[in-house]
Amino acid sequence: MLKCHEIVERGHFEAAAAVDRVVLDLEDRRRRRLALTGEKGLAFLLDMAEVPALRDGDGLKLTDGRIVQVRAAVEDLIEITADDTAHLVRIAWHLGNRHLPTQLLDGRLRIRADHVIEEMVRRLGGTTAAIRAAFDPEGGAYGQGPVHDHHHHHHDKGGHTHAH
Repeated sequence: MLKCHEIVERGHFEAAAAVDRVVLDLEDRRRRRLALTGEKGLAFLLDMAEVPALRDGDGLKLTDGRIVQVRAAVEDLIEITADDTAHLVRIAWHLGNRHLPTQLLDGRLRIRADHVIEEMVRRLGGTTAAIRAAFDPEGGAYGQGPVHDHHHHHHDKGGHTHAH
């Protein structure tokens, strides 16, 4: 079976030269190992040494040198806007503090649909709209690693623990 061990970042190959295309949601674009079949029927195994952070438009270089293009799947999202930049930045800070994958667009943010977070956004002065669109959130702060929900603890000087 063909394998893929290498990612070619979008813009570093000619999209028209891709032999096939896979449409993946955010979770599947964050898997290290996954059997895939392209839209034209090309079957291969994604077999990365580390968990990738595949972006819409990236290429998967197969062991025979051919490239399969990655497209972000359409998902249920919430698009967030605000009356001014200050409110939008504050909302973005709260989303980041919760380690939520967030797509940054001109004057708006996109997150996966979540009614609890949607209510928080409205309380912070944001406006929300349910949409279906391809989801291509920002990568991690220290490179393009995955951004995902996780739990961690902070210890303050008084010996208190704060969990997220």
